[in-house]
Amino acid sequence: MSTAAITSEAGPLPPAGAAAHGAALGRFTQAILRNRKATAGTLILLIVVFVAVFPGLIARDDPQAAIYGQDLGPSTQHLLGTTLLGQDVFAQLIWGTRLTLIVTVVVSAIATLISMIIGVTAAYVGGLTDRALSLLTDIFLILPTLPLLIVLASYLPPGSVTMIVVLTLTSWAFQARQLRSQGLSLRARDFLAAARVRGERTSYIILVEIIPTMTSLIVASFLGLSVFVVGFAAGLQFLGLGNSTELTWGTMLYYAQQGGALEAGNAWWALAPGAAVAFMGAGFALVNYAFDEIGNPALRPVRKRRARTTA
Repeated sequence: MSTAAITSEAGPLPPAGAAAHGAALGRFTQAILRNRKATAGTLILLIVVFVAVFPGLIARDDPQAAIYGQDLGPSTQHLLGTTLLGQDVFAQLIWGTRLTLIVTVVVSAIATLISMIIGVTAAYVGGLTDRALSLLTDIFLILPTLPLLIVLASYLPPGSVTMIVVLTLTSWAFQARQLRSQGLSLRARDFLAAARVRGERTSYIILVEIIPTMTSLIVASFLGLSVFVVGFAAGLQFLGLGNSTELTWGTMLYYAQQGGALEAGNAWWALAPGAAVAFMGAGFALVNYAFDEIGNPALRPVRKRRARTTA
């Protein structure tokens, strides 16, 4: 039977590339579902994303409206109580998720992109370029992170953009060093020699030939950075270096500390945003650990390897 007949009877055949991507996505989905850490981490992140996208479906109160009693305890009307100004803590927690997640994802994505470009370029080009980029990476590695964050955040205008710039500048170097090491191990591979023989440009070889082979390490770098960023962003805002008019979990911690939440017996005002930071960080960390286990059989639990060996 001809190809045309098959196409007419069963419909158009899917492109080979689409089929390959679909199969890869299916294998990745099965790997996540089979790994408890990946399943738990993915579920946590899906919950956080849903809350960030649809906060009005969960908390209908205005998070900035100071119209309730002051320092009220948890109740059916105010699940986490109220602040010193009479604002609903639960509403602030839900509505603060969006900006917290945006800062975390944007910083992690930009820092991963910078580390990928610098690390892979240094590894492949070599020579003076490698030495210069490695020196730049080493400088940022030895700089004390927290004092530098405090200095930069105190001199720049407060706000989310400043937070993104400061955290991005101080969080790309370690991942760049890792990606450079991986790039050096690929430098002498045959497929790169073939690309050079074909006369491909350096930018093409880096972006098309090298980077796709490092996808797992790049994803791991993004996830690891996310764990770092969500904690440090909240820490800077807790120290008063963020924009106090923006609603995030870090600014909630700042106002709880300024209002003496723990001393006044209003513990949920301080504990809720701290627990939310830990919750999101745990989601990224679990997915990161599971990603390592999926990619490296040696890291999988011993009981699973024993069960397979026995079978």
